[in-house]
Amino acid sequence: MGLGESANGAWRDAAVRETVRQGLVTAERPVAGLLDVRGVRAAAAGLRAAFGGGEVLHAFAVKAAPLVPVLRLLADEGLGAEVASPGELALARAAGVPAERIVLDSPAKTAAELREALALGLAVNADSREELARLDALLAAPGAPEAPAVGIRVNPQVGGGSIGALSTATETSKFGVPLRDEGARRWLVRAYAERPWLTRIHAHVGSQGCPLELMAAGVRDTYELAEEVNRAVGGRRIRTVDIGGGLPVNFASDDVTPTHHDYARLLAARAPGLFDGRYRLVTEFGRSLLAKSGLILARVEYTKSAGGRRIAIAHAGAQVAVRTVFAPASWPLRVAVYDARGLPKSAEPVPQDVAGPCCFAGDLVAVDRMLPRVEAGDHVALLDTGAYYFSNHYAYNTLPRPGVYGCVDDQQADGSPGVRFAIVRPPQTLDELVAEGGAAHAGDLSALR
Repeated sequence: MGLGESANGAWRDAAVRETVRQGLVTAERPVAGLLDVRGVRAAAAGLRAAFGGGEVLHAFAVKAAPLVPVLRLLADEGLGAEVASPGELALARAAGVPAERIVLDSPAKTAAELREALALGLAVNADSREELARLDALLAAPGAPEAPAVGIRVNPQVGGGSIGALSTATETSKFGVPLRDEGARRWLVRAYAERPWLTRIHAHVGSQGCPLELMAAGVRDTYELAEEVNRAVGGRRIRTVDIGGGLPVNFASDDVTPTHHDYARLLAARAPGLFDGRYRLVTEFGRSLLAKSGLILARVEYTKSAGGRRIAIAHAGAQVAVRTVFAPASWPLRVAVYDARGLPKSAEPVPQDVAGPCCFAGDLVAVDRMLPRVEAGDHVALLDTGAYYFSNHYAYNTLPRPGVYGCVDDQQADGSPGVRFAIVRPPQTLDELVAEGGAAHAGDLSALR
């Protein structure tokens, strides 16, 4: 049974044991990210199956894991890339993602970014009226592509979910052209009617905390606008509908719920015309593809007691779990405890805090959590952290970025289980940190008089 196929998180136990045994986490390198490669492949296959055999581009949201080997793995599984910055575009290209499978989204694209995107043949979603005017000028210039892949991002304004910062279809969201503002719908229809090259439409309702019904409502409203545009021009002006991503993840257990299949089935019920072959679909999922296949493993350095509560001081805190530390109600994480050899601990749970290494009091990844008694030298695993957590580092206290490793099971010749690892990102060195801190310019400030 492969790591990605094993039930009840069994892949984690094997991976943690071998991570410790093989020295990927040690006293000198006390934290690492682990990614179950077969779990990622299975998630990608599930996404493709959920949306059937029609013309669909699944563009992975690079912000969820801006790591070239991860993007290459997903590209090998047939996915593209949704990018929102020059850096994310550079990563996607380094991973070998073909230009025709890359979608550029950002509310602040520069003229240079737009010019490069058009030259490369990327799909571009204009986020505002002003950006569309900039595209008008670029596409009128000599040498501009004759058939660019350009659309408009609309904000269907269907409301927000439980996490306001991740709700992008509220009345005053910074994203997209607001569909329900006075005159906006008429302007959008006219914008498409006046530009034969404007053939796509895009919407993204939100991410974690947004219920499926809300997401489907936003997609339905976007689809209905596409239908209205096509009726107005008397043909198929809009041929591609980009429905964004945002499928929420269950962080409370190993259950994968909701699934991509659940969402696709709901969309088919709310906007059946999306699936009748008239439109090419684009999705932009990120967290839902990777979260369940990742964990962060950290060594426990000390334990103590304060106010009658035990506290484990581990090496994973705000630098890798910034959302959990600063917004614990919205981003709670499960914690698993392993002993010094990387074996699961099963002692009677007692209430404990799990604190990180950062030098501020709020650096806590779990508070008053019932866990097996944690001792110095043990290990804690932060579960469901395959997306955003080990790839988006917070540089507080100049803590080095941890190594990230992909893993698969590998049965030994004698029948005993084993795990193979591949480097996704090597651990950051102190020399690299010093260079980032401007060491090459150490005396430049002092030289100013």
